[in-house]
Amino acid sequence: MMAFLKEHIWLILFILWGLPMTYYRSKFRKIVYQTDHWLINIKPLFIKEVKGLFGNLYPDNKEYLKQRNFYRFYLGIYTVLFICYMYFS
Repeated sequence: MMAFLKEHIWLILFILWGLPMTYYRSKFRKIVYQTDHWLINIKPLFIKEVKGLFGNLYPDNKEYLKQRNFYRFYLGIYTVLFICYMYFS
């Protein structure tokens, strides 16, 4: 069992860290595109989402700012995980 974990640790880490991403991305997209419809999760709209992530679309919306900063942090950890994977594998 330990050999399996040691051999597949990066896959396990990426899956565990990536599972909640669908929820966080959905929340963020609903705020950015100002909709509660579930279709926003499968539509390939990225331009406004990227502007919302790196810019400040709604400076007075506290929920947007909170969600944007959390999503930035979450993606930052994901990036660090990927860099560690590339470096240590």
